[in-house]
Amino acid sequence: MVPVLSAHPQVAVTLILLLSVLSSAAGGKLLVVPVDGSHWLSMREVLDSLRQKGHEIVVTAPEVNLYIKPTKNFVMKMYPVPFTQEEGDESFQAFLQDLFEEGSFLERFLKVYLNMKRLSDLAISTCAHLLYNKDLVRYLEESKFDAVLTDPVLPCGQILAEHLSVPSVFFLRGTPCGLDFEATQCPNPPSYVPRIFTEHTDRMNFLQRVKNLIFDIPNYFLCDFVFQPYAKLASEFLQRDVTVLDLLRQASIWLMRLDFVLDYPRPLMPNIIFIGGVNCAHKKLPEASEDFVLVMAM
Repeated sequence: MVPVLSAHPQVAVTLILLLSVLSSAAGGKLLVVPVDGSHWLSMREVLDSLRQKGHEIVVTAPEVNLYIKPTKNFVMKMYPVPFTQEEGDESFQAFLQDLFEEGSFLERFLKVYLNMKRLSDLAISTCAHLLYNKDLVRYLEESKFDAVLTDPVLPCGQILAEHLSVPSVFFLRGTPCGLDFEATQCPNPPSYVPRIFTEHTDRMNFLQRVKNLIFDIPNYFLCDFVFQPYAKLASEFLQRDVTVLDLLRQASIWLMRLDFVLDYPRPLMPNIIFIGGVNCAHKKLPEASEDFVLVMAM
């Protein structure tokens, strides 16, 4: 251990800093504004661990949702939304079904567009009913949170963090249209980073790079209808002109559920931390797979 630290002084400095703030980090008060679905399932593992360490956790969630259910580990603050559970489930299932169907690029793009538009309308309505729920927002204002933990794939949590003037921590796998690259000023050249639906790797010939660039163009149309309503809602609620990029740039820490073992290497900013291992929490390999891993490790 000592030779490793002496060979890498920056590692030693980081460890010392982390150890020095452990006591001051205990017992914090955290507001969580999650995104439903698989996004929530990964975040819940982290919240359970934080609660065991003595942190107080308050989760806001719409009454109509897929997986966000009350538990003894945190306080749940539910708020009403203007659609039923059946409508929400139907929209989500239609999106998943079309997302994995085969077909031409144009067919897939149109199906994804229509289903994303429907889900986006439900999501923006949900966000508006959170922000303009006066009783709930008053409770959040009076609670004096230390930080907001949210998934920026839908930036409603960051709008609330701005209103409360509280630091925000992002917990995400990525954002549509590469907004996480742009907000953090990380390079994302189409010559090297494969775009969705291309099925390319990070090693492309010239024609594949041209195709990669062409496939990137529709993202701007998708992002416009997905995120523009949030910019309008944020500007009205915060009473100042604001864009979605303005909101995303305010994050203090980006916890990315990525890992270079499975994802392409990319430049990172100092406030970006890869936590891909969280996706494997409490997962046990089948016995045959476990034996194979042990043999390969010998």
